[in-house]
Amino acid sequence: MYIIIYSFLYLISLLPWRVLYLISDGLAFLLRHVFKYRLDVVHHNLAIAFPNKSEKERDTIAKAFYQQFTDSFIETIKLLSVSDKTFAKRFTSNADVLQDLFKTGQSVQLMAGHFFNWEFANWGAAKYGHYPFIAVYMPLSNKSFNKIIFDLRARYGTILISATNFKSAFPKYIAQGPYSLALAADQNPGNPLQAYWVNFFGRPTPFVKGPEKGAKINNTAQVFANFYRTKRGYYHTQYELMTTSPNYFKDGQLTAQFVKILEEKIKANPANYLWSHRRWRYEYDANIHEKLFIK
Repeated sequence: MYIIIYSFLYLISLLPWRVLYLISDGLAFLLRHVFKYRLDVVHHNLAIAFPNKSEKERDTIAKAFYQQFTDSFIETIKLLSVSDKTFAKRFTSNADVLQDLFKTGQSVQLMAGHFFNWEFANWGAAKYGHYPFIAVYMPLSNKSFNKIIFDLRARYGTILISATNFKSAFPKYIAQGPYSLALAADQNPGNPLQAYWVNFFGRPTPFVKGPEKGAKINNTAQVFANFYRTKRGYYHTQYELMTTSPNYFKDGQLTAQFVKILEEKIKANPANYLWSHRRWRYEYDANIHEKLFIK
């Protein structure tokens, strides 16, 4: 089954970019207007994030979001056959930020939100980031698709650790020397009582504690990775140093700093965020969560 699925997707990846984007246009239309994929979630999130924008303005953002969502899917298929030369033309970054940190011997946590296209960002961090690059992934239930995605992400040497095995597998990489660890730090916590609550677009929102706790335990530099497309099919990652001294921050402050930067980047490029992700699924209750709220 793997050979059949892989061969089919590989043949699709050989289509010209312009043809693939025509397919993406059609998929975006179907998802938004016919299947209405998470349409209520998208508009609910946008109403929270941009209450001062008109319904028409938010609808424009939603339309652009669905386009980038399907583009990301199609581009991931295209990456199956993309050459090193083509990727080098279509991805840029200020990787000197990571190079300078690598010279100091300090490990790095790359803090990111759910931006597009994370597959380009993954390849770029592994290929140009100087460090051994570690990424946490959630295994897919379909073994064939899981292998395809795993092999794709590992093309430039990314060390992939399953989220289910992270606690047991990660320590050996700490012992091997400096590393960079990519974290989608805007994940919803499994338990809002084990989270930091921070104002996100003016609403108290829970964020996982893991990234901050890991940074302090391992004394890793914190770098915000803001990736976005410069034009269709071309991407850039802008690395911004947050701190090299995580233990100077009080509990929750590093998380609050990340959330502040995350919000700034989303406001600058609204359609670049995964609005179908239920970011505000938990309601804040001062009687329960006040001690967890970070001002």
